[in-house]
Amino acid sequence: MFLTTRGLILREAKYKDADKILTILTETDGKITAKARAVARTRSKLAAATQLLTFSDLTLFENKGYWTVNEAATVEQFRALRTDIHLLALGSYIAELLEAVTNENVPEPGILQLGLNALYALANKLCPPKQVKAAFELRLMCLSGYRPELERCAGCGKVEMTRSRLFPEHGELYCQDCRAVGGLEIREGTLEAMRYIIDADPRRVFSFRLAEPDLTQMGQVCESFTLYQLDRAFGSLDYYKKLRNQI
Repeated sequence: MFLTTRGLILREAKYKDADKILTILTETDGKITAKARAVARTRSKLAAATQLLTFSDLTLFENKGYWTVNEAATVEQFRALRTDIHLLALGSYIAELLEAVTNENVPEPGILQLGLNALYALANKLCPPKQVKAAFELRLMCLSGYRPELERCAGCGKVEMTRSRLFPEHGELYCQDCRAVGGLEIREGTLEAMRYIIDADPRRVFSFRLAEPDLTQMGQVCESFTLYQLDRAFGSLDYYKKLRNQI
């Protein structure tokens, strides 16, 4: 069976001498694992289109439950990510998160589009990398069924809060009067930005301004919430943080 689709390469692993095993998030069939033959050879016509973090037109062949890449042509390579090790590390984290929340053969067009928009924002420097990271994490959690309740205090129903606390274990927000300790502290500016992210038009998720120190706080809150909900570590995130600490 042949499948013609578009997909983002989330992972690549060497196999034998010149082959690769790819994890691809496709538009039509969700996450797929496929073999790309001889792509490590210099003259391979598939090499460019099967690189990590490349969005490509693909023709795949399925035989006995195994997919092979027959044809591939690049749609978007996000070239700027490959010239900046910090951006590449953050892009790899985005890919690892996408892989973690998607399933084999279950289409997730909204999640794929969010990932592509995040990589585009990074590559074209539309906003600070920490802003892309935080907005991507929070919106991804919403699309994956882990949307936090940020509209009002879960205790008293208050909407406007100078300071509040988000409790990752149940995704509820509390004002300082209801719960003054525990959880993740959120200032007013941070909360406004997070409320924007969870309800923004998909094309505008990264289109907002947030000054320090609220931007740094939002990054910490969104990362902590994501890691708690997914209950796992990410090697690409550890590497990205290591690079950031060297600046």
